[in-house]
Amino acid sequence: MMRIALPLAVALCCAIPALAAAPAAEPVFPRFDVRDTGAPPAGVPEVAPWKVVALDPDYAGQWAVAGDVDGDGAVEIVAAENVNVEDTHYTSAVAAHRLDGSVLWHWGNPDAGRKTWHHDVACQIHDWDGDGKNEVVVCDQRDIVELDGATGAEKRRIPIAEGATDCLVFCDLAGRGRPEEVLVKDRYERIWAYDRDGKPLWDVKKPGGYRTAHQPRPMDVDGDGRDEILAGYALLNPDGSVRWVYKTKENILPGIGHLDCARVLRAGKTPEDFRIVFTCCGANNIAVVDGAGAVVWERPGLHFESVQTGTIVADAPGRQILVDVDHTPDGESPMWVLDADGTPLGRITTRYSRHHRLLDWTGDGLADILAADSRGVYDGTGKRVATFAMPGVGDPAKEGYELSALTGDCDGDGVPDVLIVTPGTVYVYRNENGKRPEGPAVPGTGMNVTLY
Repeated sequence: MMRIALPLAVALCCAIPALAAAPAAEPVFPRFDVRDTGAPPAGVPEVAPWKVVALDPDYAGQWAVAGDVDGDGAVEIVAAENVNVEDTHYTSAVAAHRLDGSVLWHWGNPDAGRKTWHHDVACQIHDWDGDGKNEVVVCDQRDIVELDGATGAEKRRIPIAEGATDCLVFCDLAGRGRPEEVLVKDRYERIWAYDRDGKPLWDVKKPGGYRTAHQPRPMDVDGDGRDEILAGYALLNPDGSVRWVYKTKENILPGIGHLDCARVLRAGKTPEDFRIVFTCCGANNIAVVDGAGAVVWERPGLHFESVQTGTIVADAPGRQILVDVDHTPDGESPMWVLDADGTPLGRITTRYSRHHRLLDWTGDGLADILAADSRGVYDGTGKRVATFAMPGVGDPAKEGYELSALTGDCDGDGVPDVLIVTPGTVYVYRNENGKRPEGPAVPGTGMNVTLY
């Protein structure tokens, strides 16, 4: 997934050619088609960081999540190192940081892992027991490890299969109204579900005959209060049985590629009302299906990767899709905006567009595009409206890492702020103009599902 050197297994998987999808014809982007691969345009406001958090040099790494872990009402940043051995991953060390840069606690083996990443890391903040206090939950080499959020002390360990440490996802399989079950997985073969007490519930190998997605994606498509799990090209019922398998017109065969990224484009009262967008590694395809698995539309021919959904272009109907096109030459890395029917609306080409987010930065109620590598925010016309200053940071590409971008409320006003993360530092930028989203304000970033 990354441009820097990859483990062989990832390089091979992502390099699988499409079987049926011919190279896509060059589309027309009627709303905007912008190239921004050099210095920021003159006159674009530069945003200074509100906080600069130097990460613990021994225990912390570039994988980060933010939340109130000690119950003081302020957000802390939890950053993790990870081990990668032949594309098998686990979390090796973690440090929790206050926004003033002081270290609240650390855990793990600081000598085992690396600070950079190319995959999701099993390290999340979650109030697992429902007592109103957050825990930090990680997967080390053989266990799910629950850490006290305030002290970092180990509360308990749940033994898991060797290699089932690729990521962890909380979900509601029992219909209790909150995520109490947890999913873990190996890289591409198998997913395991456990309840809050650590009891194994089920495991599925090659769901529907296909490789797993990088992240199991919980979603309640039938409204019964229990999550179904998009495990790859198959949607699983809460008991782990297969509900449906994606049937593409683009000739994806078992063993070829995998689902890269999935997001809900539209929720509904029935499965048929749902719209789910996902991208297909190895099949060079982006598709939207309904909650019953029926294909609504597909667009083959390019290696579409990360997906975000929101209202970006003001007068386009419905929610829209932001997706980057990966496996492109250096300096030729586009992000596309598609409408809900798959029609191209706009394109922004940056030096490297792999890591992006959506948030309302300008205060107009629309979603603006945050691109990590360019350190820029772009509005729904493709115009760059802000550049984030990063004092002391050189060229990440020359230094062998990629910038990570997160969003979440860090200053307590309920408006999502911007976090840009390097292997050694987190830069936090206050969002002073964006509107507060509807619903309850949740401090921090929530679950980090960054890299696939």
